[in-house]
Amino acid sequence: MQRAFGYAARDPSGALSPFSFTRRPNGDRDITMKILYCGICHTDLDVIKNKHGISSYPIVPGHEIVGVVTQTGRKVNKFKVGDKAGVGCLIGSCRECDNCHAGLENYCPKPVYTYTIFESDGDTKRHGGYSDILVVEEHFAVRIPDAISLTGCAPLLCAGITVYSPIRHFGLDRPGKRIGVVGLGGLGHLAVKFGKAFGAGVTVISSSERKRQEAIEELKADSFIASHDMNQMQAAIGTMDGIIDTVAAAHPLKPLLDLLRTDGKLIMLGAPDLEKPAQVPLFPLFGRKSLVGSMCGGIKETQEMMDFAAEHNITSNVEVIAMDYVNEAMDRLARGDVRYRFVIDIANTLTNL
Repeated sequence: MQRAFGYAARDPSGALSPFSFTRRPNGDRDITMKILYCGICHTDLDVIKNKHGISSYPIVPGHEIVGVVTQTGRKVNKFKVGDKAGVGCLIGSCRECDNCHAGLENYCPKPVYTYTIFESDGDTKRHGGYSDILVVEEHFAVRIPDAISLTGCAPLLCAGITVYSPIRHFGLDRPGKRIGVVGLGGLGHLAVKFGKAFGAGVTVISSSERKRQEAIEELKADSFIASHDMNQMQAAIGTMDGIIDTVAAAHPLKPLLDLLRTDGKLIMLGAPDLEKPAQVPLFPLFGRKSLVGSMCGGIKETQEMMDFAAEHNITSNVEVIAMDYVNEAMDRLARGDVRYRFVIDIANTLTNL
């Protein structure tokens, strides 16, 4: 076994504190990574706070992991010692189902998440990237191109692939397509960047008028709609091929469905509240419109996304923090006080505690 050290939550207070544990030995098809950076995803906050009532403690969160390979198994072909590697939401799957064979491990009925989320989530406790090392089967790690910022690419391993995958799958990845992006946070700002890189027209839809300037001037969105302004919403009816909805909080769906063209798709990415299911308006769907969901992406597609991001200079806007600031960062994340993603400097601050 390999000794490891990180920060863990022990109870639903979500308070993270130093925690020693072990990683498995490096197997024939494994790589061991020294973790350099790890992004903070809103899922991490939900899990450590037991938002859905199913968390299993102790929890070392983190699934936006970037590091350097320090050890390789004898059957490893994709990496060598010294290579930069990234690990996102998944570190395993059944490898036998149709989805796995199609490179859609994220839709495997037996996914193995990077850290244990549920009490019944397998027999072996798994800990995530708020720690110094990680052991992972090489198949579930992606190569990090030299041309991309390590801090800026960490959130791409969850937030980035989560928006990239539906843009690609639903054919919104070409010039002339019009994409709406609901919510301008960690996922939303990357949806704008990827949409623009594909040549699509991008409209940010937000309940906050104050985000107009950052949407247009900083992120280069083509237009902005304040969702509470009925005149702006009315003027955009029937203009969009797809809408990437990143908002997890309950919000009306009919006004968004009205913005779609025939055959348009409203794509839900925000994690829903299990106790308050969304009310789905059916009548707008008879305009041959679709309400669909999507989650992260398979390993092949994640590598494709990372290479595309490096080629087009797409990274997340991040605030890099020290490990001992993580609890304050979680409090700020809960208030929406981050533009747009926290990334923990693991290598330089965890080891110095």
